[in-house]
Amino acid sequence: MIQDIAPHRLWNPYDPEKRCRAEDFVVCADGSSLLVADGGVLRFPRRDELPLDADAQLTYLFSVDETAYFLVREPVPAPQGWSYQSLRQLRYAGNGTRAAFFAAYTAMHLAIWYRNNRFCGTCGHATVDSAEERALVCPSCGRIIYPQLIPAIIAGVIDGDRILLTKYAHRNLPFYALIAGFTEIGETFEECVAREVMEEVGLRVKNIRYYKSQPWGNVQDILAGFYCDVDGDTTIHMEENELKEAIWVPRDEVVGQTDDFSLTHDMMMTFRAGKEPR
Repeated sequence: MIQDIAPHRLWNPYDPEKRCRAEDFVVCADGSSLLVADGGVLRFPRRDELPLDADAQLTYLFSVDETAYFLVREPVPAPQGWSYQSLRQLRYAGNGTRAAFFAAYTAMHLAIWYRNNRFCGTCGHATVDSAEERALVCPSCGRIIYPQLIPAIIAGVIDGDRILLTKYAHRNLPFYALIAGFTEIGETFEECVAREVMEEVGLRVKNIRYYKSQPWGNVQDILAGFYCDVDGDTTIHMEENELKEAIWVPRDEVVGQTDDFSLTHDMMMTFRAGKEPR
């Protein structure tokens, strides 16, 4: 999965005193796109490759091994040889190391959080960086805002040697996926699995068991993967506002996605290999 970058290591404790060196990477975000080198391999500009004003605000994000990543908090025009590209464009171009892609997804997660919390949601005052931890603070009312993590589930619904595969209704993606959805307030992960499966395909499930988790920074998720068994009738009643296809697929006919970044792909291939938790 995208976070499996060993022997490299993501190091993300907050360090407000860390200063950007010439060889460190600078993350520039514009909406849902990041500034990267044109063509070739996915790469952010290093500090000495990017013309920035002396007073540009550079915020330390994290390090991968010994190289640090800093965020520019204000929009930066793309210099010659660089362009803004979405994570989806970068992912499906497929040109880059696993560590570089994980850094891009993690950087986007933090860039979105900084952008969306420039002002306090309680009193409307401009926020400032905490000097002690990864947080934004309102100097007016004292509110502390921490980075957001949105919990969501992936559900591998099994009927013997078949698994339920789906395609989203409003996404032009050629490959299959699994049932997925966001956890509601007051709901456990297991309750979310049962609800999402019922809502999207009209099936009851049992024996809900945890598999793995994954950060998915482009939508600020923390994903929890579960397998479950269909309980009773296996007739699919598809919710067409959510899905355009939902089918039972035999174990040996499961085809994964175009890369091995996602928890969904990992769960599909784990089922194909007969290694899912029972």
